[in-house]
Amino acid sequence: MSPTVKPTGADDPALKAFYAQQIAWAPCPDDPATKNVNEADFQCGTLHVPLDYANPATDTVDIALARKPAAKPDQRLGSLLINPGGPGGSGIEEITQNGKQFTGGLTDRYDLVGFDPRGVGKSTAVHCLDDQARDAWETVDHPAQSKGKTLADACQAKSGKLLPFVGTANAARDMDVLRGALGDPKLNYLGFSYGTYLGSLYAEEFPQRTGRLVLDGAVDPTQDLLDLDVQQMIGFEGVFERFAADCVKQTRCPLGTDPDTAAKKAADFLDGLDVNPMTASDGRKLTAAQGWTGALTMLYGDAKSWEYLRDGLDWAMNGHKADYLLGFADSYNGRDANGHYSNEGDAYAAIECADSGPVAPTDAQLQQAQQQEHDKAGLLTKHFTTDDLFDPDCRSWPYHSPVPPHVIKAAGSAPILVVGSTGDDATPYAWAQKLASGLANGTLLTRDGDGHTGYGKSSCIKADVDTFLLDGTLPAAGTHCASN
Repeated sequence: MSPTVKPTGADDPALKAFYAQQIAWAPCPDDPATKNVNEADFQCGTLHVPLDYANPATDTVDIALARKPAAKPDQRLGSLLINPGGPGGSGIEEITQNGKQFTGGLTDRYDLVGFDPRGVGKSTAVHCLDDQARDAWETVDHPAQSKGKTLADACQAKSGKLLPFVGTANAARDMDVLRGALGDPKLNYLGFSYGTYLGSLYAEEFPQRTGRLVLDGAVDPTQDLLDLDVQQMIGFEGVFERFAADCVKQTRCPLGTDPDTAAKKAADFLDGLDVNPMTASDGRKLTAAQGWTGALTMLYGDAKSWEYLRDGLDWAMNGHKADYLLGFADSYNGRDANGHYSNEGDAYAAIECADSGPVAPTDAQLQQAQQQEHDKAGLLTKHFTTDDLFDPDCRSWPYHSPVPPHVIKAAGSAPILVVGSTGDDATPYAWAQKLASGLANGTLLTRDGDGHTGYGKSSCIKADVDTFLLDGTLPAAGTHCASN
């Protein structure tokens, strides 16, 4: 079980020093791996938080920070914390490398603050598999339950001290310490994908300290990890079929001209990489696992990214070149051109498994989930056994949250804006509806269109979100926005 304690935040004398700490901001050091980014335009710092909030005097964790100060300090509203999702995504990279999506009033009036949550990136991080082991791990086409145990054992060996404390509940408490150290009486927050769960837990734990919270690409907190994985796979199946139907209308589509058979042709090719893997120019093998990962990665975007998937499939199916699809998979898995992996995969597993509820699925539940995927996502899961149902497989994980999935009400919070996209494959629209309806003060804003999250895919969504963050005005209930 993961240690847990009901936080009292700044009111706890044992936490007073953490809330009162002064962050030593300095220009961010240059990262030679980035292009067209001047890290010195940003300020970096470190926040110290308790490893264990139940025993805050025992040890600390470092939370790495980056901020872009408000361009108009005389009109400054405070800090806006941003989380890109994952879990395992770097908030620092979101600010420094992807910050161009935040413009106008947001950059004028807010200090944009990115942070790597505990266990992630430049913060005190989880480490499990080395690069060679991760390369082998990502190519496995038929995982057995022993694969999950292999990862759990590796994480325990390298990060055993941190592992019990990386769950989202502790990350939410870290955000409140950060709020206090930044001098903000309320937390203003923009969270994407998994970041919506982090923001939801914050609102549940600290409802009186919520400022303006936006949760885009919402995770349903009422479902367990198995249910979430099944529903996500069904969502990807729908987008995969829409991609294939669109492909046959384009030039250089390798899936033929019949929209009724195009998706099956693509799925059969990707499944066939199990028996006949392709060799990339660097000598690595494109297996079915890597091929599917590469394909589904391109479906996170909207229709504009489908062109890349068409080209990748064309190269592989007609040109017998694996590099495109393998490159897409590498991008998702956090592998750079030198074969080095970020810790995102390790952190993803550690946080997801720590968050998974106290009850493991029964054999009957596994069989039911497998049948549901075969019935509703048959193209993507034709080869699945019950061991393929998990992403990640937490059955061998030593630490689990004692709190079961539940409706998050956050009674007493300020208004919270939830954004959902009707064609979102990674976080299906029904999840946004569920989260918004459960919140005591939630409002749902809808984007009509494909792709994961809405903020960067609709000028209408961006305008409504920015307006809420800048002056607190919510869009009218039931508002729908078109994609760009």
